[in-house]
Amino acid sequence: MRDVLSQILRWWEAGERFGLATVVNTFSSAPRPPGASMAVLGEEAVGSVSGGCVEGAVYELARRVVEEGRPVLQRYGVSDDDAFSVGLTCGGIIDILVEPVSRDGFPELGEIAESVRRQEPVAVATILSEPGRAGARRVIWRDRVAGSLGVPRLDAAVDDDARGMLAQGLTGVRRYGPEGERRLDDLPVFVQSFAPPPRMLVFGAIDFAAAVARIGKFLGYHVVVCDARPVFATAKRFPDADEVIVKWPHDYLSTAHVDERSVICVLTHDPKFDVPLLEVALRTGARYVGAMGSRRTHADRLERLREAGLSEDELARLRSPIGLDLGARTPEETAVSIAAELIQLRWGGSARPLTETSGRIHGHDPAEEAGGGGA
Repeated sequence: MRDVLSQILRWWEAGERFGLATVVNTFSSAPRPPGASMAVLGEEAVGSVSGGCVEGAVYELARRVVEEGRPVLQRYGVSDDDAFSVGLTCGGIIDILVEPVSRDGFPELGEIAESVRRQEPVAVATILSEPGRAGARRVIWRDRVAGSLGVPRLDAAVDDDARGMLAQGLTGVRRYGPEGERRLDDLPVFVQSFAPPPRMLVFGAIDFAAAVARIGKFLGYHVVVCDARPVFATAKRFPDADEVIVKWPHDYLSTAHVDERSVICVLTHDPKFDVPLLEVALRTGARYVGAMGSRRTHADRLERLREAGLSEDELARLRSPIGLDLGARTPEETAVSIAAELIQLRWGGSARPLTETSGRIHGHDPAEEAGGGGA
């Protein structure tokens, strides 16, 4: 819903009744992740749920749902051998929840939009399929809730899970018993997390950092560039960064917000900066810590870090030289190689040419093994 939120908020504020289609589950090579949405008002449609494969069918279903006033959970996939009728020609399968939305039926939408604007974590839990309960909705913040799924025990169980998913930025389906029992799985509840974007911390105000900041912003990160030199660390030199910090890198990182979704890119390749910085970085919970430099620089850096007291397990977290082997030379090409490594780490791809592989093309977040998809 995040991708269409600004448009549907305008419709909602104007008192319109519209259809909202949301991907809630995917199988095989589905092109859009859980949480991708398309909204339909009359003959207008915004957003996408499949990259074009089933948009026409979803558009018609959304218009019918608005007329009938009842949510529908619909599965789409390849529907025949030649894949020319309605279906996903890429071979994937997606479950899409299509629901009518209005101020009366979804009174919390305005508050959700405001939380997203303020980057306040919020999750929306919706029952997908249960006679008389499908479409029931509960909104969960860290410190409050709104709405109900109909059963207090179910509300409590979903609240706990939703807050855990928010902490990790996960969106996906959780299953419960009718009364919220965790040992049963016949009641599917879709939990969509609206967590703040993950943070990319880029250290070293050089031309490579500008390219990394640019591609980091493109990938959806909140980008911070930090350098101790005020003449180089300026907003003018890094227009794509959300923040430009003038401070010694290790001092800044010691107090910066870093969580399991954060990535740290050390581009200083100067021992007086990167050794104390990496000493801090490798002891954070960051998902990724990468450092630029030649293999000789990397070997020297490892020895300095060992002398500083880092363990072999801590050193094993360091991605250095940073990025995948693409033969990159320019700052922009290097930024692409770093982005490729971040994507490979997140989704678990082989980093080999697709022509040399078989099986599904679109990877999945390892967090899905715990029941959630990417945010």
